[in-house]
Amino acid sequence: MVLSTGNTAWMLVATIMVLLMSVPGIAFFYGGLSKRKNVLNSMFLSLIAFAIASIIWILYGYQLSFSTASLAGLIGIPENLFMEGIGVDSLTGTIPTFVFAGFQLTFAALTAAIVSGSIVGRMKTKAWVIFTVLWVTLIYIPVCHWIWGGGWLMNLGAIDFAGGVAVEVNSGFSALALALILGKRKDTSLLPHNLGYSILGAGFLWFGWMGFNGGSALAANGLAGSAILVSNTAAAVAMIVWVIMDVIKVGKPTVLGAITGAVAGLVAITPAAGFVPLSGSIVIGLGASLISYYAVYNLKAKFGYDDALDVFGVHGLSGVWGLIATGLFASPAINGAAGLFYGNPSQLTVQVIAVVATAIYTFVVSLLIAKALDITIGLRVEDRQEITGLDSALHEESGYRL
Repeated sequence: MVLSTGNTAWMLVATIMVLLMSVPGIAFFYGGLSKRKNVLNSMFLSLIAFAIASIIWILYGYQLSFSTASLAGLIGIPENLFMEGIGVDSLTGTIPTFVFAGFQLTFAALTAAIVSGSIVGRMKTKAWVIFTVLWVTLIYIPVCHWIWGGGWLMNLGAIDFAGGVAVEVNSGFSALALALILGKRKDTSLLPHNLGYSILGAGFLWFGWMGFNGGSALAANGLAGSAILVSNTAAAVAMIVWVIMDVIKVGKPTVLGAITGAVAGLVAITPAAGFVPLSGSIVIGLGASLISYYAVYNLKAKFGYDDALDVFGVHGLSGVWGLIATGLFASPAINGAAGLFYGNPSQLTVQVIAVVATAIYTFVVSLLIAKALDITIGLRVEDRQEITGLDSALHEESGYRL
C-alpha cells in the first residue's frame, strides 16, 4: 500500500470530529439532562472515562484489539505494547497506522463515556474509575477484536461498519447491568438541568457522527459520502417520527424527544452506514424511534430498572435494531455485502449471532465487575450525598450560581 495524503487528511478530520462527540458532545448532552445538583458530576464521569480509555488504548488496547495474531479469535496477541515499533511511516491501508490507531482510540473512549449516562447521580467516583479501567480492558477491547480486529465474529462474516457491536450494543447492555447493580436513585423524576445544554450536545453528536460513520470508510471516497448521507437521513427520520409520537402521546412536541430521536437514529444507522442504500436508512431511522420510544416509556417502567439517561433504551436497543437491519438491507451495490432483501438470508443469521453473543458477554461481565466492586469498595454514594447532590458532595463545586 502507498500513503494517500487525501485519505490521511480526511481521517485526521474524522478523528477530530469523533473527539468532539465526547468532549464536549456527550458531556453537554448528559450534563443538560441531569439534575442541577449533579450536572458537573455527570459531565465529569464522561470526561474521566474518555481520558482513562485514551491511556489504556495506547498502552495495550490498540495492540490487543488489532494485532495481526489472534488467540482463538477472542483477543489479539500484542506485538507493539506502548505503540513501540510503530513508526510515523507505518501504514494501515493507505493511511498512517498512528492515524488509524487514533481514530479507533476515539471509538473506545467515546463508548466508555456513553456508559456513564446510566449511573448519573448515585455512583462513587473511585468506583466509576476502577469500573472504567476494567470495562475497557475486559469488555471493549475483546469485543472490538471480535468484530474489527480479525476475531471470531469478523471471521464468521458479521458486518458492522462503524460500531453497532463494539460501541452501541456494548455500551447499552453494560449500562443496563451497571444500573441493575446500583439500584434506583432516591429521586427518579426527570428534572433536566438545562435542555439548552443537551441541544448543544446533540448538535455536537450529530456533527461528530458524520466523522464517526463517514470516517469508518477509512478513505475519502464515495463510500464515505454514502455513509454520511444515510446517517443524516436516518437521524432526521428518527427525529421526526419521535416528535410525531410525542404529539400523539402527550399532545405536543418536546425538545427532549426530538434530540433523543435523532440520537436513536444515529445509533441504529451506525452498523449499517457503509452497507445500506438511502431507502434502507429511512426504514432504519423509523424503526429506531419506535423501538427506543417503547423502551424509554414502557419497557423501563415495566421492568423497573433505573437507567438514568436511557443508555440501554437508546444505544442498546437501537444498536440491536441497526445490526439486524444491516442483515436485512445491506446492498451489494454499496459495499459488496448483501442482506436478506438482496438475496442473502444467511447474513441476517450471522447478524443475530453477533447481537446475541455481544449482548450476553457484555451484560454478564459488566454485571460481575459491578458486583465485585460493590462488595469490595461499594458502588453507591451515601444517601445524604445523593440527596444533597454530587457536585457539592464529591467535587465541592457547583455548576450554577447560588
